[in-house]
Amino acid sequence: MTNPIDPNGHINPVQGLTSLPQARPTAAPQGKDFKTILLENLDEVNRLQAEADQGVQRLLTGETDNVAEVLHAANKAGIAFDLLMEIRNKLTDAYTEIQQMRI
Repeated sequence: MTNPIDPNGHINPVQGLTSLPQARPTAAPQGKDFKTILLENLDEVNRLQAEADQGVQRLLTGETDNVAEVLHAANKAGIAFDLLMEIRNKLTDAYTEIQQMRI
């Protein structure tokens, strides 16, 4: 292989690279849109809340004695709801910030 820098300090082009790879257009991602994902997660939070409520009702009526299972369901539903509220807060903040942008 030859030295790309000649004795005079000039840089010679690298031999062997005749063309650069062409960028291929990529297809649009085939995933779900934001609205669909958000609605699915809302339904999931609602389902977790309903499971927790049913667990509490079963505990109060004496159908089950497994307090740990009911507490776990309630904590799971609470965490999911808290996360949903944080997402809502971030979306509200982003919307407010977009409104305040100068065009």
